[in-house]
Amino acid sequence: MLMLDIDGVLTDGTIYLDDNGIEMKRFSVRDGFGLVWCRRFGLKTGVISGRTSQATLRRCRDLEFDEIHLGTLEKLITFEAICQRHSLVPEEVAFMGDDLLDLPILERVGLAACPADAHPEVRRKVHFVSSLPGGKGAVRELVDLWLQANGHWEKGLDALRKSNPFGP
Repeated sequence: MLMLDIDGVLTDGTIYLDDNGIEMKRFSVRDGFGLVWCRRFGLKTGVISGRTSQATLRRCRDLEFDEIHLGTLEKLITFEAICQRHSLVPEEVAFMGDDLLDLPILERVGLAACPADAHPEVRRKVHFVSSLPGGKGAVRELVDLWLQANGHWEKGLDALRKSNPFGP
């Protein structure tokens, strides 16, 4: 399973508020495509975020995450419950986070990852630091590596050459 933080990982961490208090965020289409693509090869996906946001909830539903947990500051408890629900041990999970609240999970998973612009303490603790910042392809880089390492890369490219699985 691949689990992610949202702000600073799937977004660049910027929150836009209009005059009516409506929140907007910017998500990378490349990250989204990678998440949809890896699900086709059996990788479960989930998010654990400390913030609740309608924009985030909509994006997570669009990407059909297996687990969506927003507004939880005790991320480790949520992580452990997800593992139990999916019969996973922490070593079977990859997690990408960017800030100190993510450290308890990052210190337990089999593959700890972060975007290039993560907090310095997080960068010191993880196994993989993306060459890209949060919200700008860091998740996609990790997904592409997973696809390659698990022998799905060429099969996926062949499928894309033969059809357009994501639209008309």
